[in-house]
Amino acid sequence: MTQTKALSTRQIARAALVTLIGFLASGALGFVRVLIVSRQFGTSEALDAFYAAQQIPELIFVLVAGGALGSSFIPIYAQRRETDPAEAWRLASAVMTLAALAAAVLGGLVILIAPWLVGSVLLREASSEVQALTIDLMRLMMVTPVIFSLSGLTMGILQSHGLFLLPALAISMNNVGIMIGALLFAPALPPASGAAQVGASNVYGLAYGAILSAVLHLVVQLPGLWQVRARLRPLPDSRSPGVARVLALMGPRVLGLAVVQVNFLVNIVLTAPMVEGSYTALRTAFTLMFFALGVIAQSVGSAVFPTLAALAAANDMPGYKHRLAAAMRSVLFLSFPATVVLVIMAQPVVALFEGGEWTAVSTRAAAWALAFYALGVAGFSLLEVLSRAFYALADTWTPVRIGMAAMVANIFLSVIFARLIGSPDSLENGAFGGLALANALTTLLEGVTLWWLLRRRIGNLNDRRILSGAGRSLAAALVMGLALAGVMAVLDNQHPLLVLVAGAVIGGAAFFGAALLLGLDEARTVPRLVLRRVRG
Repeated sequence: MTQTKALSTRQIARAALVTLIGFLASGALGFVRVLIVSRQFGTSEALDAFYAAQQIPELIFVLVAGGALGSSFIPIYAQRRETDPAEAWRLASAVMTLAALAAAVLGGLVILIAPWLVGSVLLREASSEVQALTIDLMRLMMVTPVIFSLSGLTMGILQSHGLFLLPALAISMNNVGIMIGALLFAPALPPASGAAQVGASNVYGLAYGAILSAVLHLVVQLPGLWQVRARLRPLPDSRSPGVARVLALMGPRVLGLAVVQVNFLVNIVLTAPMVEGSYTALRTAFTLMFFALGVIAQSVGSAVFPTLAALAAANDMPGYKHRLAAAMRSVLFLSFPATVVLVIMAQPVVALFEGGEWTAVSTRAAAWALAFYALGVAGFSLLEVLSRAFYALADTWTPVRIGMAAMVANIFLSVIFARLIGSPDSLENGAFGGLALANALTTLLEGVTLWWLLRRRIGNLNDRRILSGAGRSLAAALVMGLALAGVMAVLDNQHPLLVLVAGAVIGGAAFFGAALLLGLDEARTVPRLVLRRVRG
């Protein structure tokens, strides 16, 4: 059995690279998934209904077994495994069983109150037809939180044992299931009446695809449990040693994740009175931004968290600070160029979806929101790392308090910006752009605030080195921006794929060239790690 230990910076980088490859695969598949779904359903009421319905099962999963149990469970499980492996597996069995039961109970409750939830809260101003469709889709997908609760805990167990490949591959399964649902289930289902049918595709196929995604997410990780010789069994025992501690740590984290989900629900409510397709455009833009976030920050955060937890448990604060500072510097190194790319090249990125039901108007609508979301990439990236830094210190309350303040600020700014930016009667430049901007600005502020609070708690994180690297990364990103602007001007009205390929080559060369001239270590280490991995 793999022993729990803190990884070196190089080992963290390797683990992050494995996870990064998983996120890249997931991002590539996710892009294809969005392309397929967009072309089949466009910015239609059917897709608006599916995305709104999908948000509630996702909310239950995230609260019960997403980041909540992962960030709460991993440190306690790692400590138990050091002293008593049998007790550690008993803890894992109890937590997994209780999580699945909680997801089942919450899912059953949502099935009962779905008409009130949709008609009185989420889509009060939508048509009765769209409300009825959303209710049906929501009820159908309520099985997914139960499956994901099992899979989410499995992911935490494998990462705690130092196995990152299968959890990284599992992320891709979310996309595979939806793609199968869109390509096979949606056209094969009998044509539906009303809003559910878009061309030859029945939107209920996407719901069945979402269920398949959950199953695949779990199944792909099962070989990892065999590899670590897992001893899991049904154990609905809330009094099992360690469970109370996990639940105590989980409570604040649940509130923190609830804050994030409230922002998504607010977007559904605020876009309901806007023109058809507004929520789909906003959701598509966020999904594209989230692909970049997964590559930049989630891979690093997932890899560094077990090590930060081990170092904090050993009271090795110098090592903790060193690993954390390296992670922060790495994510900021990539955040600024990602922001520049998504702002300048939002239009050709989304234009790849054009075809079928996805029109040029749909492209301009999603690109409009994507440019606003991109301004918050650095903030989102810092949150991925800094929130885990607090969790490793067994402090789950600080990120929650800051997150709740950010939620209030986001709602306030969303209401204001929705009135000041764009038009509620337009899809191309809709008021939903204001919702994206509000989210980006509040996330930036949230990330900076967590950094400041952590610094007050544990002292200097070598801030000068972090800020120096961030400043030089920003300068290199601006150089890349000039190169991308030139590409856009020269290749105006050309095929978007040609524009993106040229932008990737020329912009990437400009960024890394400028980063090397500015003396950024990451400009050497990142390509070197990738090359070593490829050669290996």
